[in-house]
Order: sequence, then structure tokens, then C-alpha cells
Amino acid sequence: MIEVLRQQYKDEMSAEDKVNRVREFLQIIVLKALYEKDYFEKVAFTGGTALRVLYGLRRFSEDLDFSLVSRSGYDFKLLNEELLREFKLNGLHANSKPKAEKTVHSMMIKFPGLLNELGLSAFKEQNLSVKFEVDTNPPKGGKLENTVVNKAFILNIKHFDLSSLLATKLHACFFRKYTKGRDFYDLLWYAGKGIKPNLPLFNNAIEQTQGRSSAITKDNLKAFITDRIEKVDFEAAKKDVERFLEDKSELKLFKKEVFEAAVSGVC
Repeated sequence: MIEVLRQQYKDEMSAEDKVNRVREFLQIIVLKALYEKDYFEKVAFTGGTALRVLYGLRRFSEDLDFSLVSRSGYDFKLLNEELLREFKLNGLHANSKPKAEKTVHSMMIKFPGLLNELGLSAFKEQNLSVKFEVDTNPPKGGKLENTVVNKAFILNIKHFDLSSLLATKLHACFFRKYTKGRDFYDLLWYAGKGIKPNLPLFNNAIEQTQGRSSAITKDNLKAFITDRIEKVDFEAAKKDVERFLEDKSELKLFKKEVFEAAVSGVC
């Protein structure tokens, strides 16, 4: 497997890009395990990594995000064990401590010594990690689809449709407690594709996290987004997203006027 991981990058790539590509292959192994163990009967793929795997988004991601769609047979600690077993079968040492006490179940899958073994770090103790989260109480209203993808392995992945993914992305952009540039990069991607948000899901997400009804409609959505964009720290957003971009020149997009012009793409 070490040789397979080395095949994911080229010598001329930056160290940052090499690490991103190795992490991405590890993420694909996780998705393969979920598919083979029928976990896509229980969870749906969501978030920015879903956009990259399913639709070719031009940025990397650290996280694998899922929403629980069926509690039947769902056991997060067992899932953790099965993922670690999958990596062991592939000749990779991994460890994690599953946390299932809160609504969002999470694990940080760590690969100690892997970067050193690949020659990507001089320090044996430096970890490469993949964050894995399952929202066990997602807001209502998301619409599900299945897509067959070929990413080293052929997989059938259950996920939310683009309209629903955009709804949760809008919620992340404007209600997260900190600025995450990756969210705003994704928002530009949706705008460029002309995707319209699933407004019932968006409103349900706001009500669930903010404890109030928002009543966002297609008539006031543009005004809502424009107002929120005025408050975004785009310099902080650029710093967050830079190391995940395939093309660093896209940082030039992180200007208020660019986002204001793009609003019409999702409204």
C-alpha cells in the first residue's frame, strides 16, 4: 500500500499537494469500507469532500462528513473498529478514539509515522489524520440520491442532492461560529453551476441551530446572502482555504464584489 500511496503524487508537486493527495486516497479507502459494509444504507455523504469525490470540486478536504439517515444497525464504535480493520488489511497502521456522546459522532483517524515512511516528513511522530463525523440528528428536508463513482474503486455512494448540499453549505457559511474559507470556495462553485438551494432544508437547519424561524424564501434569499456577505472576513477565508486549493490563483476570487456578483447564481 505504501507504493500505491506514492503513486498518488508526482515528485514535482509541492509537499502540501503530496500530503493532500495521500490523505484523499485514505479517504477513498474509508468510502470503500462504508460501501462494502453497507453503511450507505445508514448514512449519506455530505460536505465539501462529497463535492470533490462526486462532482470534481477543485479543492482538497480534511474531513469526511455524513448524516445519519437510518438508525437500523448503526453502531459508531463498531464502525470505528471496522475502519481500522480495513486499514490494517491494507497494510496501514491507524488508530482513533470514537466519540459518540454528542449529537455529532466523530473520530480522528490517525496514521502515525506514515508521512515519514513516505518521505514527506522528517519527523516520525508527525501524524496524518482524516476526520470522520456523522450528524445523528440532521435537519429535516434533505433529498437523497445514489451515484456510482470510480475513484480507484467503483463505489455506489448515497448522498444528498446538490440542492440539499447547497442548503447545508449556506448554513455553514453564514451560521458557523468562525470563518471557514473552504465553505465560501464551495459557495462559488455552486453559484457557477447555477444550483438553487433546498429552502425547506435551509430553514430547518437555521431553526435547529439558532432556535428561531427564519422564513427564507426565494424572494428574500438574495437580500439575506448579500447582507451576510458584507460581514465576511475574506482575508481570514483566504488563509483557511489556501492549502487546500489545487490552483492557488483562485485565491483572487476571495473578494466581496466577486461574491456579491455570484449571489444571483444561487438565488
